[in-house]
Amino acid sequence: MTTWEYITAPLLIHNTKAILDNWGADGWELVTVIPGPDGQNLVAYFKRPKEQ
Repeated sequence: MTTWEYITAPLLIHNTKAILDNWGADGWELVTVIPGPDGQNLVAYFKRPKEQ
């Protein structure tokens, strides 16, 4: 069975592609993007298989 690890990161609108490319290069898959606690900024949720 695959186990997962998760991380959240702020997503800056002016640099979205670079941020997502960097996380993807490290093996993270974007799960969703939702508004942050302040309602202004976005937060990206990522997952990747956990190393055994």
